[in-house]
Amino acid sequence: MKAGANAAALKRRTTPTLPEVTISEDSEVRFLHLGTEWIQGSMLLDAPFDIELDYVQRMMAWLLFVEPDSVSKRRVLQLGLGSAALTKFCFKKLRMDTTAIEINPQVVTVCRSWFKLPADSARLRVVLADAGEEIRRADHLGAYDALQVDLYDHEAAAPVLDSPDFYADCRNALTDDGCLTVNLFGRDTSYERSLQSLCAAFGEDAVWAFKPTREGNTVVLAQRTPHRPTRMQLLARAEVVQERWGLPAVKWMKLFEPVA
Repeated sequence: MKAGANAAALKRRTTPTLPEVTISEDSEVRFLHLGTEWIQGSMLLDAPFDIELDYVQRMMAWLLFVEPDSVSKRRVLQLGLGSAALTKFCFKKLRMDTTAIEINPQVVTVCRSWFKLPADSARLRVVLADAGEEIRRADHLGAYDALQVDLYDHEAAAPVLDSPDFYADCRNALTDDGCLTVNLFGRDTSYERSLQSLCAAFGEDAVWAFKPTREGNTVVLAQRTPHRPTRMQLLARAEVVQERWGLPAVKWMKLFEPVA
């Protein structure tokens, strides 16, 4: 066998097969699936730039830790595009400089065709890459004020990237007052392991968590630089977030607290 054929065969053995992307709808919502019935994202048909799912809304909890008037001047990175709900919200509603990293080119195509994801521009970029490799690139170091991680395969059993080293790479990509939010939904017992990995990378005093949603999604937030606003300060900020951007942030106050 020729050298070129050897290389091609090796690539076939080592490149993971990406799942087929499909969509479904009810009367009000369009859903994205990765080869199974599991919902990997959604969009309200009459409000395509709003966030429909509770857990996805909670991924925006980093807004509680920044000055609202500064948001449009900040940068956000999304690992895992899903149905582009977070990417669209940050770009359209928050007016932020927005980057998303997605490994599956079908997901990008479907989001552009069926989920109203705008084309790349000076303020919006979708990078086709492996998130675990891409996040280590030098141009991401200290670059983002918010980093939102929602990385699941088509089985939705546990996060694809979930090690202390991966979360340390995420921490390195944040500005000094930046925050990570991550969806830790899983059908196995991965939550405690994931939480330990986050605490190892960020420190226990930097980590906050929501109570699980009815569907089992647990959103966790980690701060690059730990600080603890009072509940009254957080509530005041939540009221602003809710009024300005329509997120149910006041309700979050009953569901969100430090882990230590």
